[in-house]
Amino acid sequence: MKTFVIDVAKCVGCRSCQLVCKDEHCDNDWMPYAAPQPDVGQQWLNVEEKERGQVPKVTVAYTPIMCQHCENAPCMAAAKDGAVYRRDDGLVVIDPVKAKGQKAIAEACPYHKVFWNEELDIPQKCTGCAHLLDDGWAVPRCVEACAHDALRFGDIEDFAGELDAAEKLHPEFGTGPSVYYLNLPKRFIGGEIADLEEEEVIIGAKVVLTDLATGQTRETESDDFGDFWFRQIEPADYSITVEAEGYLPRTVSDFISTVEKDLNVGTIALYRA
Repeated sequence: MKTFVIDVAKCVGCRSCQLVCKDEHCDNDWMPYAAPQPDVGQQWLNVEEKERGQVPKVTVAYTPIMCQHCENAPCMAAAKDGAVYRRDDGLVVIDPVKAKGQKAIAEACPYHKVFWNEELDIPQKCTGCAHLLDDGWAVPRCVEACAHDALRFGDIEDFAGELDAAEKLHPEFGTGPSVYYLNLPKRFIGGEIADLEEEEVIIGAKVVLTDLATGQTRETESDDFGDFWFRQIEPADYSITVEAEGYLPRTVSDFISTVEKDLNVGTIALYRA
């Protein structure tokens, strides 16, 4: 069985995958797998861009999203006359001829990655470039175009071990996606440690993050700019304890919550012992 493995940490948002998908399918007829994709209105693969945090602790997360080629595909369940089927390699394909007029196929996808082509009166989506695979290509166009190996494709056995740490998009949908994601963004907390009396940042301060519900801790140090980061943490309420040589330790627990968003806690001031 084939699968896509997408490492979000490696995606830089260049959108090469998105562009070559359009290049491959716009104005090109790849029957029996796909009729031409319209120039506008459909993104069979798009890179979702999300700004995170508050100035100056801001990052951007890029997440490529396509048809998830689900094991329990809602589009397949909604289709009549075998209009949606699964290939032997696991790719889920919409038959453009049999699916004509079946708008319910597009409406069934909880990921909103099946599109309705008004002009052709058919639902359309990513085919995994099945026409290219049948012609001897090793990977789809989007994977070939990714310069950072953020997108990979192959037999699921080829990724053994890696997938232990992988996640799937919206497992609560119960669709059994066949696309695996590594390093999906969780939450982060950032801030800086400073001596306000001396108007200097404090380098090498020990910063301990404690989950108030579980008691679990993580530790880091402030860098050459006095900054510190805790990345890929769970949405939760936390306290932060800071220690530095020559300074009184300080614990902060007010309003340090990532339940709803990533957090810049700003400047934590230390005072000399």
